[in-house]
Amino acid sequence: MTVRTTDRREYAAKVVGIDTATDVAVLKVEASGLPTVRLGDPSKLKAGEWVIAIGSPFGFENSVTAGIVSATARSMRDGPYTSFIQTDVAVNPGNSGGPLFNLQGEVIGINSQIYTRTGGYMGVSFAVPIDIANNVRQQLVATGKVTRSKIGVVINDVNAQLAESFGLDRPRGALINEVQEKSPGAKAGLKPGDIILAVDGTVIERSQQVPVLVANQKPGVQLPIEIWRDGKVKQLSVRPEELKPEAEVKQASLRNNGDVTTGKLGLTIRELSNADKERLNTEGSLLVEEVAGAADRAGIEPGDIILGTGSRSISTVKELQQAAKASNKALALLVQRDGKQFFVPVPVG
Repeated sequence: MTVRTTDRREYAAKVVGIDTATDVAVLKVEASGLPTVRLGDPSKLKAGEWVIAIGSPFGFENSVTAGIVSATARSMRDGPYTSFIQTDVAVNPGNSGGPLFNLQGEVIGINSQIYTRTGGYMGVSFAVPIDIANNVRQQLVATGKVTRSKIGVVINDVNAQLAESFGLDRPRGALINEVQEKSPGAKAGLKPGDIILAVDGTVIERSQQVPVLVANQKPGVQLPIEIWRDGKVKQLSVRPEELKPEAEVKQASLRNNGDVTTGKLGLTIRELSNADKERLNTEGSLLVEEVAGAADRAGIEPGDIILGTGSRSISTVKELQQAAKASNKALALLVQRDGKQFFVPVPVG
């Protein structure tokens, strides 16, 4: 690696470390008297603020472009551990890795990528927030690797129907679909059907906020979490553990006789035997055989396994029928499909 300054001096650089999850690397040069920049606080950034980018698009060194912040916490397909700053600053090949400044001359991001259908700039660009990059830098310099934390839950956004079915005032927070066995979340008492409203004092509007906040915690620390359960706000404390790669979970499919129809939902259900559960690698007891009506429109599919309604687990067709009868709006069904768990709101009114 070679680092070249604006006055054309060149320095041999050593790669201290690389973090592929955030696409951030740390380089070190043996030099003194080099100019530095101030780092800003991306948490104070607001949509509509002016920002500028410096880079070398198409080889044109030290080019400056300007624009405004479009969004401050945009999730991308790169992974759940970076919440990007979205801008309309012109960014092209050669801008990646360059700084994104606010009007106080502080670096608040590292220009990373664009959204395009042509290969060139189309008005949508993204930057890694500098606090996330700086956290990566500190860990790579100190230990040579980046450690992230997890609490062992699978989550998704809360839409209007889910908010209504759980008695929440409006769509917000992160709905827990699954809590992994013996995970920190399970030990803290988190359950499927809980809605995470805040993590360490930060209010959760969208589910993608949670992985970033949890990942940046040190394993073993006390992490306060506010949840919505059974129509009430509850405070819990979780001790995150180090995030490590996990093996994929696979699920077989099954078709058989002995079906029972739940007319209000439009589902034909079969109760599973213990042997069936072992074959399907599931703790659930209700297999969806056929779908029609409200359940079909909501996205329930044959082969799905129904685990519960809201925060309550169910194991019999009778319990499912009773839950549907008691609901006059939307019933949130916890479904297992292809080894994953998620809630599907089914209108029953």
